Amino acid sequence: MKITMLETLRAAEFANVLWVRVHTDGGIVGLGETFYGAEAVEAHIHNTLAGRLLGRDALHIEALHREMLNLPMAQASTGVEHRAASAIDIALWDAFGKLCGQPVHQMLGGLCRPRQRIYNTCAGYGYVRTNSIKPVSTWNFDESAGPYEDLNAFMTRADVLAESLLAQGITAMKIWPFDPAAIENDGASITPAQLKTALEPFEKIRRAVGDRMEIMVEFHCLWNLPMAKKLARILEQYDPTWYEDPIRMNSPQALGEFARSTSVWTCASETLGTRFPYKDMLERDAIGVVMADLCWTGGLTEGRKIAALADTFHRPFAPHDCVGPVGFIAGIHASFSQPNTLIQESVRAFYTGWYRELVTQMPVIENGYVLPMQAPGLGTELQPAVFDRSDLTVRRSQA
Repeated sequence: MKITMLETLRAAEFANVLWVRVHTDGGIVGLGETFYGAEAVEAHIHNTLAGRLLGRDALHIEALHREMLNLPMAQASTGVEHRAASAIDIALWDAFGKLCGQPVHQMLGGLCRPRQRIYNTCAGYGYVRTNSIKPVSTWNFDESAGPYEDLNAFMTRADVLAESLLAQGITAMKIWPFDPAAIENDGASITPAQLKTALEPFEKIRRAVGDRMEIMVEFHCLWNLPMAKKLARILEQYDPTWYEDPIRMNSPQALGEFARSTSVWTCASETLGTRFPYKDMLERDAIGVVMADLCWTGGLTEGRKIAALADTFHRPFAPHDCVGPVGFIAGIHASFSQPNTLIQESVRAFYTGWYRELVTQMPVIENGYVLPMQAPGLGTELQPAVFDRSDLTVRRSQA
């Protein structure tokens, strides 16, 4: 099954998302996706990778994965090279599943459980939907878009939000109320007033629902090490499940020091590319929960290796999702196929909202769990309306 064309699509309204369609001479088309820097990734796919992939066997996924990353600038980052390889790799697995008439989770080894627990990342409808990727300026509150403007909710009425999630069977939520202070103070300090404001969501959640709700804390790599350790100690009274990306993910020694300073798990990190930096951090006992984003770290091929590495160190795996719908679905297939998956990230403002504008099928989520998709491949396609959009840019490289 030879690769005959690489096709990329991006829409101005969803400027962060790039879709890749890998066409084959057997008529099967695989769908993949990556997120952020869509135009730059598009250029890399057509200007660099097309010459390496066109005419190759689409079923040689492992060899093609290595070929895409066998570049001097593509070592262990989540930069353009890895995002491009991720999108194509996901598309190749989609094509493989379609050829065999099996869902991707079966191609990866089969189901490890009949349903997978999820948590809700409390983003809103406009979060990361535009080109801006600064942590605060992407908040883009839009209460009129639907009932799940969860970012504004966690900042202002976290108690009501927690009760709403529990009513849907969702028993874990992720919030990031420290971001405004971190950005204002360059991650070096926090004023008493800022600290009080940032702690209010935790107070409200615990008063309203007690320990029925798990709380994951996202720090977005915004703090220096002394401040991250200070905040970790203060937050321990609220019994959070994990601290995610408390500092920049470029020092196993520093992250290990942070991890040793608190009894709360350290979760890291969607910002890491390939299994090799994970190995460095796991060897330093710096990671309690291994998180990876399949749209950035090398796709399903690398993602399952990262999960296996985590299992080697007796650590749980937790796929990241705050990106696009195809990446979300790929992460779910990975979750089901890995024995050490702890929980799957999800954003209800996304999977009930704009994701449905873009793809034909979404996974069933009920009572706080996601169910496996059963159709061949990833089990979804781009909506026909996507191809008719006036703001769509399509580029094709053919053999």
